[in-house]
Amino acid sequence: MKNVSYKGVQKVTMLEFKTWLMTFDDDKDGRISRDELREAIRVMGGGRFTTLIKGWQGVRSVDTNRNGYIDYDEIEKLVEFANKTLGLQVVGR
Repeated sequence: MKNVSYKGVQKVTMLEFKTWLMTFDDDKDGRISRDELREAIRVMGGGRFTTLIKGWQGVRSVDTNRNGYIDYDEIEKLVEFANKTLGLQVVGR
């Protein structure tokens, strides 16, 4: 993920964020499961307990259709979660 870091926060565009997050879509179904989000959090430096809780919270907070997954069109709703949890600042589009 190409980015600029400022005070430990990585700045990425929305497209970079979506592209990066979709690299964790292991089963290539076009959506992010709780386990796939936990892996993204782990890669960004989250500990085991943190990844369990935050993975569940992340999916629950943005899953508007309540299917248990983050669909591609729901990824934009993860921006606040990414800012707080992943140390990313999503800028622009």
